[in-house]
Amino acid sequence: MAEKKVSLTAKLINGGVAGLVGVTCVFPIDLAKTRLQNQQGVQVYKGMLDCLTKTVRSEGYFGCYRGAAVNLTLVTPEKAIKLAANDVFRQKLSKDGHLPLWGEVLAGCGAGTCQVVVTTPMEMLKIQLQDAGRLAAQRPVSTATGPAPSLVATQPPARPTPPRPSATGITAELLRTRGLAGLYRGAGATLMRDVPFSMIYFPLFANLNALGRERTGGQGDMQAQAPFWQSFVAGCTAGSIAAVAVTPLDVIKTRLQTLQKGEGEDTYRGIVDCTRRILRREGPAAFLKGATCRALVIAPLFGIAQGVYFLGVGEMVLSFLE
Repeated sequence: MAEKKVSLTAKLINGGVAGLVGVTCVFPIDLAKTRLQNQQGVQVYKGMLDCLTKTVRSEGYFGCYRGAAVNLTLVTPEKAIKLAANDVFRQKLSKDGHLPLWGEVLAGCGAGTCQVVVTTPMEMLKIQLQDAGRLAAQRPVSTATGPAPSLVATQPPARPTPPRPSATGITAELLRTRGLAGLYRGAGATLMRDVPFSMIYFPLFANLNALGRERTGGQGDMQAQAPFWQSFVAGCTAGSIAAVAVTPLDVIKTRLQTLQKGEGEDTYRGIVDCTRRILRREGPAAFLKGATCRALVIAPLFGIAQGVYFLGVGEMVLSFLE
């Protein structure tokens, strides 16, 4: 099947615009996912809706977008690299317009590997900002479990609430104490999550997006591109399946990249140690924490991304500039 040739610049614009639109739509659910995955002892939230309700009540509506600035700043290069790299690898691996399944999987692997350069520091900063509200909400819960204070005793002064972290402050502290490697904490776990995700997502999307197109005409006039709705549905379906499949790896990555821990919560020395401790203390079900949230984040995110990508926004922008 002949495919429409798109310049690399147009692909980068398409990926960037798609990322901005998608992240803006689904970021509150992603915040709930991070907070649910980080819960170990004290259960501040019972589920996604409870987390979002309590977040709005205690932090206001914009509390659901804590850490969004980092994502919106870095999601453009991240999505651009991921989508453009996958297309470049697919073109390089295809022969006479045909790409076998192993080539689709290999292209997805290459795209997932390339994006980690941007994804790891973005996730590091985003997780700290997203989880700050959970730690603040846990404080009064964890300190109220002791014996009831005497009515006549002098109450100890309340502990001051620590200031909320900022992306700039976290970045400066990591660079000062750990150097550039500090921003890449959990890079191995990020790679372990993103490569399998891309290996599942891109081949599945490509095949779902191609359904029915071979019957639209003869060998010479097949459709070069699926309609918008098909790209959107294919992106949602492939994204949700891939997201749920790699949720255990996402839980491990989130735990490793969380710098501040709540009272009684484990710290981990690496991927193997994290896996062993979660399994021993919380059981196998802990590896699926936030799976529903993750599917609800990734499905529309990639549906929107693929829809914008295949609408050709980048081509329109470039034609306008010319």
